[in-house]
Amino acid sequence: MCARGLADKIPGMTSGRRALTALHLLLVWVMMAAAVPVLGFGLVMAAWGGGEGATAPVFLLGVPLTVGLLAATATPVRTVVPLCGSVPQRLGWAASVFVLGTLGVLAGVAAYGGDVDLGGARTRIALTGVPYAVAAAFFVPNRWVRVGAVTVLAAGVVYGGFVGPAQAEQRQREAEVVRYREHAELLYLGATPPGMQLSRAEAGPASFSVEYRGVREDVFSYAALTVRSPLTPTPRCPDLREKGVTCAVDARGEMRMVRDLPSGDHAVTLVRRHRKAEVEVTSQTLGEPGLRRLLDTLHPLSDEELEKLLREEKINRSL
Repeated sequence: MCARGLADKIPGMTSGRRALTALHLLLVWVMMAAAVPVLGFGLVMAAWGGGEGATAPVFLLGVPLTVGLLAATATPVRTVVPLCGSVPQRLGWAASVFVLGTLGVLAGVAAYGGDVDLGGARTRIALTGVPYAVAAAFFVPNRWVRVGAVTVLAAGVVYGGFVGPAQAEQRQREAEVVRYREHAELLYLGATPPGMQLSRAEAGPASFSVEYRGVREDVFSYAALTVRSPLTPTPRCPDLREKGVTCAVDARGEMRMVRDLPSGDHAVTLVRRHRKAEVEVTSQTLGEPGLRRLLDTLHPLSDEELEKLLREEKINRSL
């Protein structure tokens, strides 16, 4: 009914020709929406049951039968579409429409494989016939019918090539955010130290670690932040300490450990409790004041910050 209503508005066509054209395109759509999924299912089942060699008989039988059914839909328009005037012409027309439409179906399958949303099973079956109806429309000798076909084709390309993938990527990113939020009590960031940038983050089931590196590549600058489930009731110095390592826990329960380096520098590590987590920061270039600032500016990782890390591929999950 919708196809016929649209055809009634096409200039340059008589009422009878408009009706025939609408019926023709509708038959192509319905016929191929029914036949192509059956053919595809048959090929898949043959390959599954007997390997690639078993698909040859199904292909050799199914394709000519499908082309023959398609040619039958052109019978009502043999006086409207020049290529459908005789049986050989209709078979040639059907072969052309089948090839062009199948290319469109394959493009749709590729888009669906790329996680583009094409609706439920019934919608996808109905969409299977659209590329064949669009291909058939290009053979109708009427400018407005062809303009409509171009419009549908362009809409499909825009959605399948741009809008759909963008939506799929957004859904994937949102799903990743949900997975990272499984241990939200560990997801904390500190204010990025001056002259540094967040270079890498890793989220695990019991810890969240962040590395900060210098913006300038010719100057070494590094700091690490680790948020984890508490290892002990309160931070405590290790019982066995290496030579050149000093450690102390102050009255507030914050641990400070300093390790002497061969270069004469010192690597400083601070550990303190933050809510239900234990936070450790360490650096040999930032210094104790910078590390304390990193601890003092701890804040929950926001959705915007997490999405930015995902977009820049600076965060990953560990088992």
